Amino acid sequence: MCVQEHPLFSGVDQSSLTKLVKEKRVDRLAELGGVEGVASSLHTDQQCGIKGDQKTLDPDKKHSVEILIEHGPKEGWYDGGSIFVAVFLVISVSAVSNFRQNRQFDKLSKVSNNIPVEAVRNGRRQQTSIFEIVVGDVVCLKIGDQVPADGLFIDGHSLQVDESSMTGESDHVEIDLDKNPFLFSGTKVADGYAKMLVTSVGMSTTWGEMMSTISRDSDEQTPLQARLNKLTSSIGKVGLAVAFLVLVVLLVRYFTGNTKDENGNKEFNGSKTKVDDVINAVVGIIAAAVTIVVVAIPEGLPLAVTLTLAYSMKRMMADQAMVRKLSACETMGSATTICTDKTGTLTLNQMKVTKFWQGKESMEGRNHSVIASSPTEKAILSWAVLELNMDMEAVKRDCEILHVEAFNSEKKRSGVLMKKVEDGTFHVHWKGAAEMILAMCSHYYDMEGNMMALSDCERTKFDQIIQGMAASSLRCIAFAHKQVSEGENDEHKKIQEKGSTLLGLVGLKDPCRPGVKQAVQDCQYAGVNIKMITGDNVFTAKAIATECGILHPNQEANDGSVVEGVEFRNYTEKERMQKVDKIRVMARSSPFDKLLMVQCLKKKGHVAVTGDGTNDAPALKEADIGLSMGIQGTEVAKESSDIVILDDNFASVATVLRWGRCVYNNIQKFIQFQLTVNVAALVINFVAAVSAGEVPLTAVQLLWVNLIMDTLGALALATEKPTKELMEKRPVGRTEPLISNVMWRNLLAQALYQIAVLLILQFKGESILGVSKTVNDTLIFNTFVLCQVFNEFNARKLEKKNVFEGIHRNKLFLGIIVVTVVLQVVMVEFLKKFADTEADLEPVGVCIGIAAASWPIGWVVKFIPVPERPFTSYLRLKNLRGL
Repeated sequence: MCVQEHPLFSGVDQSSLTKLVKEKRVDRLAELGGVEGVASSLHTDQQCGIKGDQKTLDPDKKHSVEILIEHGPKEGWYDGGSIFVAVFLVISVSAVSNFRQNRQFDKLSKVSNNIPVEAVRNGRRQQTSIFEIVVGDVVCLKIGDQVPADGLFIDGHSLQVDESSMTGESDHVEIDLDKNPFLFSGTKVADGYAKMLVTSVGMSTTWGEMMSTISRDSDEQTPLQARLNKLTSSIGKVGLAVAFLVLVVLLVRYFTGNTKDENGNKEFNGSKTKVDDVINAVVGIIAAAVTIVVVAIPEGLPLAVTLTLAYSMKRMMADQAMVRKLSACETMGSATTICTDKTGTLTLNQMKVTKFWQGKESMEGRNHSVIASSPTEKAILSWAVLELNMDMEAVKRDCEILHVEAFNSEKKRSGVLMKKVEDGTFHVHWKGAAEMILAMCSHYYDMEGNMMALSDCERTKFDQIIQGMAASSLRCIAFAHKQVSEGENDEHKKIQEKGSTLLGLVGLKDPCRPGVKQAVQDCQYAGVNIKMITGDNVFTAKAIATECGILHPNQEANDGSVVEGVEFRNYTEKERMQKVDKIRVMARSSPFDKLLMVQCLKKKGHVAVTGDGTNDAPALKEADIGLSMGIQGTEVAKESSDIVILDDNFASVATVLRWGRCVYNNIQKFIQFQLTVNVAALVINFVAAVSAGEVPLTAVQLLWVNLIMDTLGALALATEKPTKELMEKRPVGRTEPLISNVMWRNLLAQALYQIAVLLILQFKGESILGVSKTVNDTLIFNTFVLCQVFNEFNARKLEKKNVFEGIHRNKLFLGIIVVTVVLQVVMVEFLKKFADTEADLEPVGVCIGIAAASWPIGWVVKFIPVPERPFTSYLRLKNLRGL
């Protein structure tokens, strides 16, 4: 079909088009021949769209969202130089890790911005990416869609757009062909449906211009990161206090003549001591104090969180969950309740008509699924076309649609006002939830097509039919019709509801997803309550909930586990708080009811909510974790959520729960491991400095330990995968301390052992082992590092005694252990000058033996019971209670 260029549309370029829409120039649009003139100039047919496929379209015109994302003496130098190198390495590793994480997050952002769009091309509706939309495209919009580009309204019904993201105004804007045909990229369709002509994409859109001046802050800090920063700060303060104390003690010891040199002479003899000697001594004392500060600050904690979150985000993507908000990774592990939708989440969302009632007579339906539409429409249309032999094209030709009331979750019905072409009569047709449609009807058609009055007795019989279908897990849809007069043909008036005639009922079967019952049981076993919130009637809801394992088969109907939305919202606040825990199913609920339930549950714990509709947005935002659906979910729902479930499957929600617990558990493992290092090193250096006036572990050695233990240790422990035992514990509460009593027990036992052994080596090692002071210092350094290597195995399991379980599946952990040992050998054997060590193979066995003893100690310690009450609650220090 050849599209002729409109005669009025000459010399108008892209910038003029952009300005036309941006400034809402209705007069200028009229001068250009209206929407038809613009479409003609762009060689676009308003009904058939543009010609060509993706390969033939101009890539320069494609919609680029990527640009909308903004995104950073000879040996005297050994100590200073090595400290500089060590600090540089620690900073470099952290910087590279953060850079990689930000890059990964940007990749995920691009995936989340890759919105599917329905466009008309070559006369066919086809789904394409928002990145592939070009100027001239005809795009189809429906409730919940994000407008993908700037453009002009072609045709549609009841279209209302939420422009709050652009204007800040909360009122919805009505779009029509005459007064306001302008649509803007980034706005949301609040009601109705339409086709639009794309006039600007990418940076040429109003949204693009606005976003080009805004840089996105990608340095989001999660609650756990904030708590860890607080922990690091608290430990740093303790370190500074200890360092200051050591500084004062050592200075007093030196200047009072209580320190001696290698020959046994006093180091300070008043005025007899050379100034250079005094300066060197004071510098050495300051270095010892600085070393303690280096020991005290656990630099690896922020890095561990970064690594854990980045790793889990990547793995969750592979498990059909796309993280939009970083904090959701960890918060999900604390969820105590999951409120889930039914359709598409617990069920397959593959509707089929299995029963049809004409009047009070029933007929069986057959499964058909060849028409591309929404699941409910698909099932009904395919049944009508393939079983009832309805000619859809003929029906369309014979009718002119005048007004449409689109379906939404409040009304639970949709209606259409149309005019028959052959006789000019006006008709209203309704379709929706059976009890809603039945309430609108005063008559019904029987099997012979006779119109019968709908008395109270007949209405009761229809109610029983609807309940019977619902109890068989069928979604019951009713159809009604009414002929209206010409005077009622005002499209701005509400379509008439009362006095309709019931045409029939259909029962749609939506089978439960395979594996959903097991996923529900897994969550319940993990101490997480599952609540189903659905718009279906109470009988259908109970049947599906029982099939999925949310309700028990023999559960009493009046035990408070099943309520309707209207009942729940009519409770007083006190009644809601009392009854909300018992509720397992809420039927015939509105989005407001869901929001109300979330608000109640949040007062009792962490709440996760699934949602797919535009009206679910408030509940998704209100919940601690909002989970939107990747397939059926609208763009509004996705933008309001923290995590997108890509396959719409409840089993994936359970997987997200497992990953959330894994993130929290991995970080706890590293905290236990890291603090053992810090406590042991701090005490050893403090005791040695105060009693002997020197530190056994030098600043270079401690920075080396921090480097390999923090970075490699974080990588090893942060990449542990979820295990079954994670789902055997109750959820972690909001106020529970980050360092549990179990962790205090484990880390204090290991730290005390290391302190005792290393202090014995410090003061008696030379005489016990018969080695020189340098070799003894090397022995202490080696033993300290190897203790951490062996303790890394202990940290894999906080409570289980078998710390080697599943270790063969974590190749990265084993690789890191090997790398750590190799690096330590290199440090001791080949970097002697820097590390201040002396190689001697004889004591190596002693080092390994002492370090290996941490395994049996870790095993024995786990037999010691710990109290339920957090250890920090016994302290009056408020700052420590959250740790």
